[in-house]
Amino acid sequence: MERRAFRINGFLMLLVLLALIAAAVELGARLPEGPASGVIGLVVLAAVLVLSGFVVVNPNEARVIQFFGRYVGTVADAGFHWTVPLSKKRSLSRRVRNFETERLKVSDADGNPVEIAAVVVWRVVDTFKASFGVDNHISYVAVQSEAALRHLATSYPYESHGDGRSSLREGNVVSEELTTELGERIALAGVEVLESRITHLAYAPEIAQAMLARQQASAIVGARFKIVEGAVGMVQNALERLAELNVVELDEERKAQMVANLLVVLCGDRNVQPVVNTGTLYA
Repeated sequence: MERRAFRINGFLMLLVLLALIAAAVELGARLPEGPASGVIGLVVLAAVLVLSGFVVVNPNEARVIQFFGRYVGTVADAGFHWTVPLSKKRSLSRRVRNFETERLKVSDADGNPVEIAAVVVWRVVDTFKASFGVDNHISYVAVQSEAALRHLATSYPYESHGDGRSSLREGNVVSEELTTELGERIALAGVEVLESRITHLAYAPEIAQAMLARQQASAIVGARFKIVEGAVGMVQNALERLAELNVVELDEERKAQMVANLLVVLCGDRNVQPVVNTGTLYA
């Protein structure tokens, strides 16, 4: 697991380094040539050790410290620091990143080929796992994102068709499940998924035309249903108002004819031509 590495304020150690250099110069001037060379050599060695421990950490960045292969800890506070000398300091970004998958061609739960793509927003939360848990945490996120998206696409139909099932077109439900599944997959890499959204969803080109015709037919049927439902209500209201106001008395046959005429006028998709009856009601 990630832990804090040993560190000291870098400016303080810089003063120590300058003090060592000043002391070496002073001793070199006072001591004879032989002892002075030895003292200067030791001071130079100490200065090299001190210099190897300096590290600069930028905001939203971390430095993973390794001392001869051993994980020492992580420096995550921005600033100028001094840490274990002769150590390897690997830079690791903790900024929020996003990854957009390619357009994947998969079969949905009904077996229809669809094209789907998504964007994943993530960031590193555990530098130890991101550095040593996987070979490359960025590539790992990319591969697992596509794998999770493929699995999600095969678990839901493109459209529910009114059968009560969730579908890929229900963005909130699908996005939440994708975020949850992907978070479980990439937790090994010390990565947190902040958000995931489907950015592209369509039928594959080979069935797109047929599915478009199906959607248009469903829309026409739904529209006709609403028209007929409204027309029946209007006819019922007309008959009730005629009877209430005693405008005219109609027997059952004429009521049926009136209902038929009104339904033709209200439900027809073309303009009708009125016919004026100049005779009697039954002529």
